[in-house]
Amino acid sequence: MTPNTSGRATLPPRWFIRTAWAAHRGLLAVTADRVGLSRPTPGGRFGMLRLRTTGRRSGQERAVVLGYVEDGDRIVTLAMNGWDPAEPAWWLNLQARPEAAVDLVDGSRRVLAREADDSERERLWDIVRTYSGYGNLDALASRRGRRTAVVVLEPLA
Repeated sequence: MTPNTSGRATLPPRWFIRTAWAAHRGLLAVTADRVGLSRPTPGGRFGMLRLRTTGRRSGQERAVVLGYVEDGDRIVTLAMNGWDPAEPAWWLNLQARPEAAVDLVDGSRRVLAREADDSERERLWDIVRTYSGYGNLDALASRRGRRTAVVVLEPLA
């Protein structure tokens, strides 16, 4: 994920991205979550978590692996779909049913999802930008043709 000579961010083919996501989910399943989840390292790489939502139409549990950063006791992630213009299904599920669960290295917790408001979004986007692993965040986000939601997952008591 490096910019090409025209300054436009480039991505691997969609089939490659989808295969990598499936492999990551498979790795979690095969290792009983011992490999594949990680904590973010401030100034370093973002963390990896599994988000479990309830399908907005099916009512079935859905799970996806996402990159995240922390903001105090809150978890912050980006509603991107491999930088595709379409909103990711997990984000549509959270908009319909904001209660969810996250699986982290140190266990699971219940969360309530919401989109960051404008001023908060800018501050959190700047924080996400400091982590490696996203590539050129602004160039990649501009490929979507729509604003990428910054999703805040707040702990439920």
